[in-house]
Amino acid sequence: MGKLFGTDGVRGVAGKDLTCELALQIGRATAAELTSLDGHRPRILIGKDTRVSGDMLECTLAAGLCSVGADVDLLGVIPTPGVAYLVRKYGADAGIVISASHNPMEFNGIKIFKGDGYKLPDEVENRIEAHIFKNCEDIKICDGAEIGRVHRLDTAVDDYVDALEQHIDADLSGLNVLFDCANGASAKVAQKLFPRLGCQCSFIGTLDDGVSVNDGCGSTHLDRLEKKVVEGGFDCGIAFDGDADRCLACDEKGAEIDGDKIIALVAKDMKDRGRLDGNTAVVTVMSNLGFMKYMQSIGIDTARTAVGDRYVLEEMRARGYAIGGEQSGHVIFLHHSTTGDGELTAGKLLKLLARKHREEGTKMSELNAVYTKFPQVLINLTADKEQKQAYKEDEYIAGFIESQQQNLMGMGRVLVRVSGTEPKIRVMVEGEDMEAIQSSAERIADMIRQRIPGVC
Repeated sequence: MGKLFGTDGVRGVAGKDLTCELALQIGRATAAELTSLDGHRPRILIGKDTRVSGDMLECTLAAGLCSVGADVDLLGVIPTPGVAYLVRKYGADAGIVISASHNPMEFNGIKIFKGDGYKLPDEVENRIEAHIFKNCEDIKICDGAEIGRVHRLDTAVDDYVDALEQHIDADLSGLNVLFDCANGASAKVAQKLFPRLGCQCSFIGTLDDGVSVNDGCGSTHLDRLEKKVVEGGFDCGIAFDGDADRCLACDEKGAEIDGDKIIALVAKDMKDRGRLDGNTAVVTVMSNLGFMKYMQSIGIDTARTAVGDRYVLEEMRARGYAIGGEQSGHVIFLHHSTTGDGELTAGKLLKLLARKHREEGTKMSELNAVYTKFPQVLINLTADKEQKQAYKEDEYIAGFIESQQQNLMGMGRVLVRVSGTEPKIRVMVEGEDMEAIQSSAERIADMIRQRIPGVC
């Protein structure tokens, strides 16, 4: 059996890859690992996004936890970073999120936070997997009074909103903002939080029907938000993904503001206020060359990691850096949070805009012009686990990719990687000449299709 945990938990099509049986075993194995630390009865929080399979997986996951003696608190629909925060506030042993983040409705996932709000380290995930690969036959099942109990907490959203309000600490009066909640976990929180901060708010993507999450909306589908911002005369638009650990934006003209731009703007503001620990922002290898050149020009250092917010966070914690994130919109503010938080990110960006607007009349489009992006071409190839592994082992493809990098003659870069959260191989080429990078990306994609049957 292959590895279950990817870069962001266990993920797959609910009912097919991520089954009730697997959720039950993940619950049992997780409770067993936590109990083995000191022998006490663990308390586990479970939160979820809005997708229809969440109820099914919540029930079986809770059953697995209780069967090994853990007590369970159900938080209901709440953003991923909300669970990371509440596990610390409530003094729980772990927090589990049932969500597939930005993925389509049919997918779901399970990711686990420790009692300190950080995701499980690899060695703990490996031990949980080891139990599961043995069908949890090495775990004692409880009976009688030892069986865990399930409770529902109705205070979770309000407690999380209170914390966000304190962390953002902003007066957003004077702003008129359109929020796209992706029909996901952010809706209840956003509709409580941002009016409190003083801005005029409108909301789209607030359905809780179980099937509309990320469907043509949210941070992976900005077109609708961009159009409505322009038509409605809003100062900007904010978009979250299904579990609200990502945030992207657009300016009043409908132009996208990606994670790189958000990090650049907020990092400079932190530097100006003496809050940029280590004078460094942490990003991934996907960050645009335009971003890198801009940060260098204003005297801010950058550290690059592999793609995945867990790797960004590892670097931040190891070096004591305050801000980091991904082009896709995961942004981590280590002064306030232990994981990417879309609504915290939105608040920080809007706080900067509100201040600049009051002081200088600045518009979001002016902030968005902070630097010019280098053109990028991204081709996503559909590939299952076996096809991903075949790609990794194909030396001919590796050599071909290297030749394409050399053909750019120092005027661009090639990055081909296997997604840790989706059935994809991603081909990215970046450079100054759009025609050249488009041609290079297509050649690489065609070569992968030729060498690995079934990739499309």
